[in-house]
Amino acid sequence: MNDFSSARLKTRAIELGFTLVGIAHADPSPMLAAYERWIAAGMHADMGYMARADRVARRRDLNMILPGVRSMIVAGLDYSTFVPDEVLNDPSRGRIAAYAWGLDYHAVLMEKLDALAKWIAAECGTIQQRAYVDTGAILERSHAHTAGLGFIGKNTMLIHPRRGSMFFLGELLTDITFDSYDTPSTPATMCGRCTRCLSACPTNAFPSPHVLDARRCISYWTIENKGAIPSELRANFGNWIYGCDICQDVCPFQRFAPRTAERAFSPADIDRAAPKLADILALDEATFSARYAASPIARIKRDRLIRNACIAAGNSGDQQLRHPLERLQGEESLLIRDHATWALDRLSERAKIEARDSVNKLI
Repeated sequence: MNDFSSARLKTRAIELGFTLVGIAHADPSPMLAAYERWIAAGMHADMGYMARADRVARRRDLNMILPGVRSMIVAGLDYSTFVPDEVLNDPSRGRIAAYAWGLDYHAVLMEKLDALAKWIAAECGTIQQRAYVDTGAILERSHAHTAGLGFIGKNTMLIHPRRGSMFFLGELLTDITFDSYDTPSTPATMCGRCTRCLSACPTNAFPSPHVLDARRCISYWTIENKGAIPSELRANFGNWIYGCDICQDVCPFQRFAPRTAERAFSPADIDRAAPKLADILALDEATFSARYAASPIARIKRDRLIRNACIAAGNSGDQQLRHPLERLQGEESLLIRDHATWALDRLSERAKIEARDSVNKLI
C-alpha cells in the first residue's frame, strides 16, 4: 500500500482529544547511551524493571516489541488544571502531584490510543500495532523530542515551548509507513542558563543538568519505593504525599501551560488535590479502596499512602495530628508504625522549638 497520510492521522488524533501528536521513524532513541550510563550509575534506585536485560534490549531495538515496526506515533494530552496555592500549601493537607488529581491517565489515554489504532486499521486493513501509556520499555520523552513535541529540560521533563510540561504521553507502534515524518521542532534543550528546577529541588535530586537521581527524588520515594523512606530525607518532603511537581512548577515555560479540556483530569473537589492529613491518616482498607479506585494513587495501596502522610504530618507542625499518629502506632504494619513514630518525634521537636522561641520573645 501507499504511505499513509500523516496529516490525516494527526487530524484524527486531535479529533479524539489529543492536544499534541507527532510521527517518528521507529529508530533507537538518541538518548539510549545516556540511559544506559544512568542505569550503570544506579540512579534508577530499586526500580529493577528499568535495568532488566530484556527491557534494555527492547529500548535498543523496537522490533523486540513489535516485529516489523516502522513508525512510532507519539501523542500528548494536557493535564494542567487549577487548585489555589493556599490549599496546596496548607500544612494540614497532604499535597498530591497534579497528574493524579483526576482519573487514572493510563485508562484515559489508552482508550484514545485504541480508538486511533482501530481507525488506522480500518483505513489500512490488516496491520500490526501496539500501544503504550507509561508502561512499555520505551524512552518516550526522547522519542517525543524526535517527533517534534518539545525538548528535554534540565529537570529531565519533556517541555513544549508553548505548553510547558504538564501533558501525558502515549505511543502507538505500527508497521505502516507515512508520507512524511516529523523532526525535532526545537534544539535538544532550550533551558539556557536557567537552573530554577535544579535549585528548587529540596532533596537535591539533580546531580547535574538533565540527570535525575531517583535515590533522592520525592516522587520516587512516595510512589515507587515500597519500603521505609530514609530518615535523612523526610524533613525535606514538606507536605507531598504522592509525587512532586516542584521542578515543573518553577519552570518558566510552565506559565504557558494551557488548562486541560479533558474533564477526567480535573479534581472533583480540592481534597483530590490536597486531602486533609487527618483524613488520610484515618483511612482503612475499605475507605482507601473506595476513595482511590479510579485514581493512579490506587497503585501504591493504603500502607504506603499513610506512610507518606505520616511524614507530611511530622513536617506540618500541627499538634492536632498527634492523636491520629498515636493511634497508628498500634497498626500491624511496621512500615506505618515506624513513620508514625518519626512524625510524633518531629512534632515534639517542633513544639519545643516553638515554646523556646515564645519564651525568648518575652525576655
